[in-house]
Amino acid sequence: MGTCHCSRCRKAGASTIVFVKQADLRWVQGRENVTLFQPEAPYKYGRCFCMTCGTSLGEILSQEDSFPIAANALDEDIGLKVQFHEHVAEKPDWYEICDEAPQSEVHPEQA
Repeated sequence: MGTCHCSRCRKAGASTIVFVKQADLRWVQGRENVTLFQPEAPYKYGRCFCMTCGTSLGEILSQEDSFPIAANALDEDIGLKVQFHEHVAEKPDWYEICDEAPQSEVHPEQA
C-alpha cells in the first residue's frame, strides 16, 4: 500500500492505493457497474469508477498480473500501513506527510 501525490490521483480521490494480484481478485457482485475512463496521452493508465455511487476504484479492470485499487474503496481494515510515497514533487504545500515511509519525487521506476 502506498500513496501517490500526483495531481491525477489526488483529483480522482484515489491517492492511497493497494496493489492486488489479478489471481486474488474475485468479483462477488457489481462488476457491471464499473466503468473505465481512458485518459489521453501522455497518461497511460485508465481509471475505474462505480457508475452507481461514483467511488474511485483505481485500475480494478486491469488485465495486468497485479494492479492498484483505491484503498478508499475498501470497506474493511486490511491491516496494512502506507509503505511508500511517490510523486511527492507534485504534493501540494498544504499536505504534510506524517509517516516514515520512503518518499520518491517521481514514480520509483522513473527515479
